[in-house]
Amino acid sequence: MGSGIAHVFAQHGWDTVLVDTVPGALERARQTIAANLDRQVKKGALTADQKDATLGRLVMAPTLDGSGAGAELVVEAATEHRETKFQIFRDLDRVAPPAAILATNTSSISITAIAAQTARPGLVIGMHFMNPVPVMPLVEIIRGLETSDATAARTVAIAQALGKTPVEVRDAPGFVSNRVLMPMINEAVFCVMEGVATPESIDTVMKLGMNHPLGPLALADLIGLDVCLAILEVLHRDLGDDKYRPCPLLRTMVAAGRLGRKSGRGFFDYGR
Repeated sequence: MGSGIAHVFAQHGWDTVLVDTVPGALERARQTIAANLDRQVKKGALTADQKDATLGRLVMAPTLDGSGAGAELVVEAATEHRETKFQIFRDLDRVAPPAAILATNTSSISITAIAAQTARPGLVIGMHFMNPVPVMPLVEIIRGLETSDATAARTVAIAQALGKTPVEVRDAPGFVSNRVLMPMINEAVFCVMEGVATPESIDTVMKLGMNHPLGPLALADLIGLDVCLAILEVLHRDLGDDKYRPCPLLRTMVAAGRLGRKSGRGFFDYGR
């Protein structure tokens, strides 16, 4: 998600710093962005000069310190883990300019709780992109309790300038996208666990019967089964309803390291 977000900003003229502390992650991100830009050039969506200009706007940085000194906007896209995001926002509050908007790409965690980690809650907002970011048009814009009107208006305008369609939603667990999507994915996993049908059959039913472009289990593999589990746990805990209880098979697959595309195997195999 982080590399996709950086790709879109840089393509639309923003000088963009991509930060990751994991060794090798930044080089993989650069390679991914370059490959996706090549795909756009082959399709005629970009020229070779536009690709080169996009890559020229990207800077890679291994730490937050010094990397966001002139930032107007910071978009956090770390793992869907509450305490990790809290620590990042405490750090961002320290290193980003006082007027910078701090946005989070969280899939489910409270924007209000994240904003409370900072001394600028009026400048904190949810900016939830869909995966893959360069392709999917939707951005959920989520205001926390203290998010200012000016912050919301500026974030909506930025999303529109990126060629996206912003939709404003309340700060509720899972927002709209994952509150609706994750129970469907979870129910598909229950169908596998209970032997109702194979993953291939379940996805075929949803694609051909419900006109979904991607079946729920293939989509779960694309999102990451660990991310799906984390979102369901937030929904279950914060809404207090057992209809969001994660399927035991989902927990087992995550424990086994079968996370989907990123690990090479989830409900389907990806040849790694």
